[in-house]
Amino acid sequence: MSAVLVEAPVRKSPEIAKADIAVVLLGTGVVGGAFLKLLCTPVAKRLHLVGAANSRKQQTDAAQLTARDLRERLKREGAARDDAALLSALDAHHAELKVVIDATASGELAARHAEWLARGYHVVTANKSLAGGHLAGWRALQAARAAGGRYGDSATVGAGLPVLSTLRRLCDCGDSLLTLEGVFSGSLSYLFNQYDGSRPFSALLRDARKLGYTEPDPRADLSGEDVARKLLILARNAGFALGTDEVVVESLVPEALRDLSTEAFLDRLEELDEPLAALHEAARARGQVLRFLARLNQRGRARVGITEVPLTHPAARLYGTDNQFALTTTRYHTQPLVIQGPGAGPEVTAQALLGDVLALG
Repeated sequence: MSAVLVEAPVRKSPEIAKADIAVVLLGTGVVGGAFLKLLCTPVAKRLHLVGAANSRKQQTDAAQLTARDLRERLKREGAARDDAALLSALDAHHAELKVVIDATASGELAARHAEWLARGYHVVTANKSLAGGHLAGWRALQAARAAGGRYGDSATVGAGLPVLSTLRRLCDCGDSLLTLEGVFSGSLSYLFNQYDGSRPFSALLRDARKLGYTEPDPRADLSGEDVARKLLILARNAGFALGTDEVVVESLVPEALRDLSTEAFLDRLEELDEPLAALHEAARARGQVLRFLARLNQRGRARVGITEVPLTHPAARLYGTDNQFALTTTRYHTQPLVIQGPGAGPEVTAQALLGDVLALG
């Protein structure tokens, strides 16, 4: 009698229910506004927005928070800003995971990240002021993280490019960072990728500002301080306990323009042209181009500033707002590990914030 093979029914593995996540969003500017749009997508269905605030007003009413024009409404109406009330709304929600999202550049808010973590909240941020600020703040943050709160910081470097996650994974596997070099600013990448001497630097800067690549006051980009903060975040995550005073930062802003109002500075942008044109011509005569680079060497020496590089250099072949991070480690020694891609834009930064929130559970 022949045997009959009977196929067993295929059983699907039950999906593991994922936890609901209650969030408070601090900052409804360009990045915060892009994040609010992502909350309307299917992938964010587990997220419950229980509070949102700009620098002056806030909203905790559930009906108001679901409005698609919430960002615009907050400019006109809402309760006065009160962080205690926002955290109370977070506490009152049934969700297992409670998250504070900081989509601002406020140093005052960043200084509270460690406190929020210590109180049991998770923090997800694009704000570099704490992790890339004074060393004491970084150490306080590490201590608070050790107490159990999780800190999502993918959006602080590279607008969400997998730089920090890759670096931490290498270090967790026993690898060590030897050197780091790259273009860490989308706005400065765009400016020097475009700058060939045919148009004044000031004209390109005005274009970049209109496109939203720079901060409203471009000195925030041109000073190099933002790049220095990113370099500190990467260096510290790799085990270099660097203070802010240990990074040499060469600003592109002349001394005479540093203390002006934003409007006065914008009226005098042409004063940037002559010095940069001279640097460009000198580099061109040597067959090189200008790039704004961040560098860290094996001894912990760190520098941020304008640099001449040959046309064969990886940074000479960037496009648009590309960022580039070249990591030389004990295991990636012959050739560096290079991470490259768009390093500016509210959508990719907001996506990095969302990714960190979803990774919590």
